[in-house]
Amino acid sequence: MSTQNFDANTAKKHLTGLTASSDELFQLLLDPDVDYLQALLKNPQIGEDHLLILLKRRDLSAALINSLYKKQQPSLSHQLLLAVVKNPATSGALVRNLLPQLRLFELLDLCFLPGVTPDQKLAAERAVLQRLPTTPLGNKITLARRGTATIVGELLKEGQTQIFEACLGSPRLKEVAIYQFLREATASAETISLVARHNRWNQRPNLRLAILKNPKTPDIWFTLWLPKLHNHIIKQLLASYRSNSARKLLLKKEMKKRDIAGY
Repeated sequence: MSTQNFDANTAKKHLTGLTASSDELFQLLLDPDVDYLQALLKNPQIGEDHLLILLKRRDLSAALINSLYKKQQPSLSHQLLLAVVKNPATSGALVRNLLPQLRLFELLDLCFLPGVTPDQKLAAERAVLQRLPTTPLGNKITLARRGTATIVGELLKEGQTQIFEACLGSPRLKEVAIYQFLREATASAETISLVARHNRWNQRPNLRLAILKNPKTPDIWFTLWLPKLHNHIIKQLLASYRSNSARKLLLKKEMKKRDIAGY
C-alpha cells in the first residue's frame, strides 16, 4: 500500500471516529492504535462511560491519559479521577497531583491494586501516612488490619492500645517493627504485655529478650520466662539491668540455683 493510500485510509478512519455515534464509540475504543484513540477523544459524543471503559485498558500511553485528563479536568467526576489514578500508564506527576482528592481507603486499595506501579504504590502509601495524624480511631484500627507493612509499622509506633492490638494481628507486620517499638520510650506495660501474650510473637527470641530488657515490662513475664532462659541470655540481662536491683537479684538467684543444680 502506498503512503498516499495509507494516509487517505488513516484520514478516513479518523473522520469516522470523530463522527461516530455514542454506541459506535464503545467498539472503536478497543482499537489498538493509540493515535487513533487520541482522535476519538475529540468526538463530541464521547462521555464518561466511554472514558471509564477506555481507562480499563492497560496498553495506553501517558500522553493519551494526560490528554484525557486535560479535556475532562473542568468536570472530572470522582469515579473518573479514580480510574485515571489506577491506570498504570498514568504519569507519576499526575498521580501525585490527584492523590489528595482520593478518599483514605481508596488510597489503601491503590497500594494493593494488581498491576499498580511501584511509584504509584509508594505515592499512595505516603498519602495515607500524611493523613494519619487526623485519622479517626476506627479508621486507624481498620488501617492496622488492612494496611501495608509500612502503614502498619507506623501505626504501631503510636502505642495506642486498640490500634497496637490490631497491628499485632496484621499478616503484614514485620518483627523488626515490634522489636524497634519495644526499645522505644513509647512502649508501655500494657503494650509490652500484648506482645508477650500474642501467640504469633511471644516465641520470637529477639522479642522476648527486648521485652525482658525493658524496665516497663510487668514482673509476671520476667517470672514466667526466667526459668526457661539460657545462661548466656541471663548474663546479657544482668549486664543490661544496671539500675534495677530487684531484677538483678532475681537473675543472680536463678544463676545460683542452676549452679547448685549442676547447670
